[in-house]
Amino acid sequence: MITDNLARIQAQISTHQPKLIAVSKQQPDHRINEALQAGIRVYGENKVQEAMTRWGNRKLHYPYLELHLIGPLQTNKVKDAVHLFDCIHTLDREKLARHIHKHAPAMPCFIQVNVGSEPQKSGIATDAVDAFYKFCTSDLNMNIIGLMCIPPAGENPTPYFEWLQDKANSLHLPNLSMGMSNDYLQATTSGATHIRVGSALFGPRP
Repeated sequence: MITDNLARIQAQISTHQPKLIAVSKQQPDHRINEALQAGIRVYGENKVQEAMTRWGNRKLHYPYLELHLIGPLQTNKVKDAVHLFDCIHTLDREKLARHIHKHAPAMPCFIQVNVGSEPQKSGIATDAVDAFYKFCTSDLNMNIIGLMCIPPAGENPTPYFEWLQDKANSLHLPNLSMGMSNDYLQATTSGATHIRVGSALFGPRP
């Protein structure tokens, strides 16, 4: 199943060729093993502890694994996170930026933007992105590589993706982490360089 899903997704995104991040959160071991056998080496996880349990030993056997943190990060988990993950997609506040900089100043990070101004979601407000980017890069000299977003559910995501692309261009940032199983095609045509795909690749979570 995963091999077929992977081939379909790769064919759909072949023109733009964004990095496909396989969202492995809550997936059972047999599906993870199937994905590894299919050659997938880039994975996204939402929780640090769950990721440590799932990938701690597997990283010893698959040295070319690339792990991305795509869920909220608490400051008390930063030290563990920077040792396990290769990239953080959810930088969303000054306190977290200071902790990441303290433990891993070179860690590649995406700034998460709350493009829909939704109170229940994390992310920097759209009108505060410039100031936060300046804080991260000028004050802390962090390795900010791009912007990330999750558009409001049930709405056309394309205007939000296009807004994020325009903002990244204005900041001369090369990467956009946007698009999940239900909207990765729109994200890809809107300039996504990283798409985060779970159920469309693995199937429904148990």
